[in-house]
Amino acid sequence: MKLKKKASKLKSKFIKFLTHIKEDKVISNYFKNNIIFVTYIIICLVNSTLLRIFCIPTLENVLSFHAVLADISLLILIGSFGYLMKPQNRWKYYLTLSVIFTFICIVNSIYYTFYTSFASVSMLSLTKYIGDVGDAVVENVFSVKDLVYIIPFIILIVVIKKNYDKSVVEIKKDRKKKFFNTLIVGIVSLVIFLSTLTSLDYTRFVKQWNKEYVVMRFGIYIYQINDVVTSLQPKINSMFGYEDAKEEFDEYFSDVSDTGAVNEYTNIFKSKNVIVIHGESMMSNAIGLSFNGQEVTPTLNNLASSGMYFSNFYSQVSVGTSSDTELTYNTSLMPTKSGTAFVSYYDREYISIPKLLKEQGYYTFSMHANKANFWNRRAMHNSLGYDKFFSKEDYVVKDEDVIGLGLSDKSFFNQSISKIKKIANTKENWYGLLIMLTNHTPFSEIDKYGEFDVTLKETIINEETGEEEEIVYPYMEGTKLGNYFKSIHYADQALGEFIDKLDAEGLLDNTVFILYGDHDARLSKSEYNRLYNYDKETDSVLDEDDPNYDEYDYYDYELGRRVPFIIWTKDMEGSSLNKEYTNVMGMIDVMPTLGNMFGFYNKYALGHDIFTIKENNIVVFPNGNWVTNDIYYNSQKEEYLSLTDKPVEESTIQKNSEYATKLLDVSNNIIVFDLLNENKTQEEIEKIEEELNN
Repeated sequence: MKLKKKASKLKSKFIKFLTHIKEDKVISNYFKNNIIFVTYIIICLVNSTLLRIFCIPTLENVLSFHAVLADISLLILIGSFGYLMKPQNRWKYYLTLSVIFTFICIVNSIYYTFYTSFASVSMLSLTKYIGDVGDAVVENVFSVKDLVYIIPFIILIVVIKKNYDKSVVEIKKDRKKKFFNTLIVGIVSLVIFLSTLTSLDYTRFVKQWNKEYVVMRFGIYIYQINDVVTSLQPKINSMFGYEDAKEEFDEYFSDVSDTGAVNEYTNIFKSKNVIVIHGESMMSNAIGLSFNGQEVTPTLNNLASSGMYFSNFYSQVSVGTSSDTELTYNTSLMPTKSGTAFVSYYDREYISIPKLLKEQGYYTFSMHANKANFWNRRAMHNSLGYDKFFSKEDYVVKDEDVIGLGLSDKSFFNQSISKIKKIANTKENWYGLLIMLTNHTPFSEIDKYGEFDVTLKETIINEETGEEEEIVYPYMEGTKLGNYFKSIHYADQALGEFIDKLDAEGLLDNTVFILYGDHDARLSKSEYNRLYNYDKETDSVLDEDDPNYDEYDYYDYELGRRVPFIIWTKDMEGSSLNKEYTNVMGMIDVMPTLGNMFGFYNKYALGHDIFTIKENNIVVFPNGNWVTNDIYYNSQKEEYLSLTDKPVEESTIQKNSEYATKLLDVSNNIIVFDLLNENKTQEEIEKIEEELNN
């Protein structure tokens, strides 16, 4: 009976409360009296939602309850402090917040287009390089969508102008009341949001490896705040971080052998000279591709067909792009969690291919016709153990020989021949890395690439005359991907001419020629959709309902980002080595694979010799995704694509994901805490901690 009375009273009070809200127009009056605050909330929420739509346009992400609630909670909490200010000054606070949040959305929108990741304050140290690639940013990255975020902001300015009234008087007591009420609403919404999260959400939020996942679950604003904290974390925890990192490092490598495994490829190239080509933006999808009977990459095609071609090979870059590839190729370590190793951790101790070959008596050198300080290469190449770094200052750069970012590949290779010949004449064994440059985004200087046709030509019989006629459809002409094919065709020509001249000089007689693509071309999925679904009748993309439409989805795009890895000698064709190797492989696996072939070994390499691990390999990406021969796993969505008919066990997904997380953590700790420097004194350890604190 008492319970019924209590329930009746509660019901009565609730009805009275709703009636009060309705009759007194509480909600409408609140909006009317707090229009600037409400508009600030709405425009910032609209912008954060637009960002997620533009960057990750999946239904799950667009309708993400978690991200919306997270954004609202943060906006209300921060916005509540505006009520502590006088009404005539309050608009300045909300305008300032809106400027900051709008800026966050614009920066992340531009950043995501190029890096397929969200911005980090740890990358501020790289802004000095923007001037050198400014055209690439403007032409290939910046777009109209990046200006859309300004529209809601303009609406706020209009609202402020219409509702600004200096004569508004509000007593201090009311200001405090509004502040506390709004703060409580923000806290309640935040508590509700936090209660919906899982332990996995919290783990990924703390580690911040998987930035897409964090943004999808926590919203862009909380992500950005967390990014600041994460970037400062080594400085905050440096007093304890070193010991924890060292313990994890020792445990990880406790069971690793001090000597490498032996297989049929062991020492097959021992004591041979080496030329390595760092192929700028070279992708495997160009190999074997033709337009109107003309091969896009005849040189790469020949190297792949007459050498050792690893066709299921991936780069593993983060925001450091080319420099990340150099790091991973040379050291079998992953890119760092914050910043880039080349800029932030160039002074660490690295076990690298050049250093290990120098122990065998090799002379090591690197060549790149760009500025020596771009990506801090001058300092980092010294840390990696190169005896000599030939940079822009060592080449003659004429205006007519400049394409894109600098000296053309053809001129670069031509001038490098004499330098390599001089080294070969004075050194018994030598190892050289040559970094290409021309095939770099934005692929816009098509008049300098030479003639290469990316149209679609068809020959038909004229019904009236009976004669053959050629019809030309635009196809890839005028598209970014089409320009890329023209650019890589030029780079391929330069490479072919270089190989011919090396051979003519006798520099290939005892030499292993190695080529890898440093990363994909950073072009959008829509570009590839036109390549595979061209409608010649309408000069557009086929409709999805068309029976000939070949869906090119997220997984096709991700798997299509493969880059070439080729090992070739002039006498390899027709030998047992000359074949395609299809087991999945990453840049991190190159060092141990080459080490087995050339007779050097690095116990602390995180990759694997592909000829030892074979089909059991797993390639981990900096964002936590991974791929095997059988599965591609997307850690953002926590979903996978099966690549074979084999059943996928949940335990396999969990085991591989745990392996990926551990590998990324250990690799990061090795670099940040200089764990490969076994001779560090206590004073040097304290110096590292001091560095992280400053």
